[in-house]
Amino acid sequence: MEKELTATDVQNKLTDYKDIIASFINLLQTENQALRDYNIEEVGRLYEHKVKTVGAYRSIVAFFIKHQELLAELPAEVRSELKSMTQQLDTLMKENDILLKSKMETSQSVMDSIVRLAKMTNKSNATAYGAEGSYSKVDNSKNSIAVNRTL
Repeated sequence: MEKELTATDVQNKLTDYKDIIASFINLLQTENQALRDYNIEEVGRLYEHKVKTVGAYRSIVAFFIKHQELLAELPAEVRSELKSMTQQLDTLMKENDILLKSKMETSQSVMDSIVRLAKMTNKSNATAYGAEGSYSKVDNSKNSIAVNRTL
């Protein structure tokens, strides 16, 4: 059996909700700017904070989904403020999704180009040893290549 929520409990949850949304908005603004600036170090630095913020956001949203009547009972100006904050968050989340996908596709395209170039170079320069330890003609179509993806 679930205990009855007091007015203080509701106010605390509402404050937490606003704080989490504000923190998430700030985080996404910072990350989106870092993505626009190609500042991958900053994006990486924000990752752990983002994971924690998303977890807190999901938890508080789950609480309010379970207790929707609490939101319905709020004054109109508070509901309007929450709606505005969540719309701003939604816009930033969509932008973040687009920026992340764009950066990943660009990175993949660059890696594919590097690999193609390396294969072509390797194909023209590759040699192999024959059965008697001397150079022999190579079937260059089966050469392997390793790529360091941290570059």
